[in-house]
Amino acid sequence: MEVLLAKSAGFCFGVKRAVERVYELAGSGGRIYTFGPIIHNEEVVGDLEKKGVSVIESTEQLAKIKSGVVVIRSHGVAKSVYEQIERQGLECVDATCPFVRRIHRIVEKESENGKQILIVGNAGHPEVEGIMGWSRTPAWVAETPGEMEKISPDPSVPVCIVSQTTFNYNKFKELVEIFKKRGYDISVVNTICNATEERQTEAKEIAAKVDAMIIIGGKHSSNTRKLYEICSRECAHTYFIQTLDDLHLELPKSVRLVGITAGASTPNKIIEEVQNYVRINF
Repeated sequence: MEVLLAKSAGFCFGVKRAVERVYELAGSGGRIYTFGPIIHNEEVVGDLEKKGVSVIESTEQLAKIKSGVVVIRSHGVAKSVYEQIERQGLECVDATCPFVRRIHRIVEKESENGKQILIVGNAGHPEVEGIMGWSRTPAWVAETPGEMEKISPDPSVPVCIVSQTTFNYNKFKELVEIFKKRGYDISVVNTICNATEERQTEAKEIAAKVDAMIIIGGKHSSNTRKLYEICSRECAHTYFIQTLDDLHLELPKSVRLVGITAGASTPNKIIEEVQNYVRINF
């Protein structure tokens, strides 16, 4: 079996930076907390828990912490979380991805100038929730054409449109076009990170030429789900797994070429395990 592994598979810059920082802190001996799982990968989060790193899931849990270091994960958080950490006298290590931090600055500035904010992305995703927390004016989120049609900003106030960093670029353009037709005064900033665009483009190209495609990543990972959606349209035999344990392939005998890619929160170790297993056992 021939395996075609995407060059862009695995940790992106922002995730790698955040994870390495937490592992460094875990060896310091102090109390370490992350605001939300450091990445959407259960294997990594579980390993860090064994090293004494605790996960805070809410501001209510944060309020109960008396001392220690709080790490802001790569997804970023609302401005109010920083302010709460400071009020409580806790040390803050900011591992927000620079691409996400850029969106925070844009949203803060544009909303201070009076613009309403429209975020193209998943309303339930922590990155989007964090972005909303930097707006001083009303902010909306839309992920689908139906959602875009339903939102109702004040038509007399300009709107600034940004995107979740891991959103599909073609879908972003489609949703912006839908909103443009409604006659609003808009400014558009494409805040999809380059790594995401490259990963999605490469995944689509590989899926179009292979007989089967394997997507590796956490079940809660937004960017991995999008990779799966893109590849599924190109390759009928597309599989979404978290680890090698989930790999239960039933491939036709005609399959000769298998493609593999992985989300931005997938460690190289897991990618290598899957790649080696497919090469040896099929």
